[in-house]
Amino acid sequence: MKKLKLFSLAWPIFIETALFMLLGFVDVFVLSGYDDLAASSVNTANQTVSIVTIVFNILSTASAVMISQYLGAKKREAASQVAALSIALQFIFGIAVSAAFLLFNRQVLLLIGAEGQVLEFAGQYLSIVGGTIFLQAYIGAVSVVIRNHGLTKITMFVSVGMNIFNTGADFLLVPVMGVSGAAIATGVSRVLCSIVLSVVLFRKIEKPSIFKLLKPFPAKQLATMLKVGVPSALETFLYNLSQLVITSIVLQCLTENELVAKTYVQSITMFFYLFSVAIGQASQILIGHLVGAKQFDEASRQGSRSYRIALLITLGMCSIGVLLRVPLIGIFTDNPEIVAICSQILLMNVFLELGRTTNLVVIACMRGAGDVFFPTVCAIFSNWTLSVLGSYLLAVVCGMGIYGMWIALAADECVRGVFMLLRWKSGKWRTKRVIQAE
Repeated sequence: MKKLKLFSLAWPIFIETALFMLLGFVDVFVLSGYDDLAASSVNTANQTVSIVTIVFNILSTASAVMISQYLGAKKREAASQVAALSIALQFIFGIAVSAAFLLFNRQVLLLIGAEGQVLEFAGQYLSIVGGTIFLQAYIGAVSVVIRNHGLTKITMFVSVGMNIFNTGADFLLVPVMGVSGAAIATGVSRVLCSIVLSVVLFRKIEKPSIFKLLKPFPAKQLATMLKVGVPSALETFLYNLSQLVITSIVLQCLTENELVAKTYVQSITMFFYLFSVAIGQASQILIGHLVGAKQFDEASRQGSRSYRIALLITLGMCSIGVLLRVPLIGIFTDNPEIVAICSQILLMNVFLELGRTTNLVVIACMRGAGDVFFPTVCAIFSNWTLSVLGSYLLAVVCGMGIYGMWIALAADECVRGVFMLLRWKSGKWRTKRVIQAE
């Protein structure tokens, strides 16, 4: 395998991530022309989907770390065995989660406070998008294998095709079917993406016979996957769960215009941090290969370089967002009250993005090295004290509404970011190599 470089890995991941995010963005954008409340309901449904994908995150995160470290250590068959294990388990668990969404989507939405028209719209969307979530689990597992072999351009091109189809289907189906049309477009896109990625995987990287490596069942590899994946996924789970709790608070205490503004701001700002997501994922691959090869000093330098680059890009994106905030909001709505709320939030959001960039990149580097427990411990403290409790105190008790909530979210990201930087600088991650006992 040729030497991997940050830029060559990151730019396809950036485009792929942008296009993946665009799936939800297009749904919200098209539905905003259909009904503002429908657009907000889809956002609520998608947060529910994020919570239950915890099972997929456990396996995909662990397999990414293990595959990259095995490849760095020149242990090709072990990497293939991990790939087969991850794909098989994610598909099986995905089927179970899809069945749960099909049967209990309304009950799940009721738990987070959805009611009335929001419940109706979100239920329609969740039954279809949640019902095909097993395909997203499979897509995630296969994409991890392809990316960790350095073929990030391939998954990017697949995402391009997936989004072209989804966008066209949205514009055709939403005017006729509303929320259900947007959900069907997403579901069919997943079917097509799964087929194409399967062809790529089994023609360019692995053979279907890799599943023979699961006999006898590799219990030791599964144990290692759980050891790495559970803390990593728990950190993501705690973050998403805290956001879901905050959403429940929002549904109960904010005005309808504030709720819609929250949806539109999140649809805009996700494009601010996707650079950091891409750089973080690329860095995780690089750090994993370097740590697998025991090149710890180079891994340390690479992590620091990645963070500096991501921070500069985030500052640039936030500046553009602040300067163009009114035209950006105007893409979604011309309601003057919603425009005013969104404008203020985008100004406050600069601090949140600086903290979020730190967490996205530095935590990804730590995961690549196998240091997965520390971010989880920090998440337990920060997500629930600063983010959730802070949102309740500032938004509800102090009556600051959506502005108080955003202050709490920014405090969470920034405080956790400081802890992550201190951990990386300490070098304690050097002792966390996943395959050190292999």
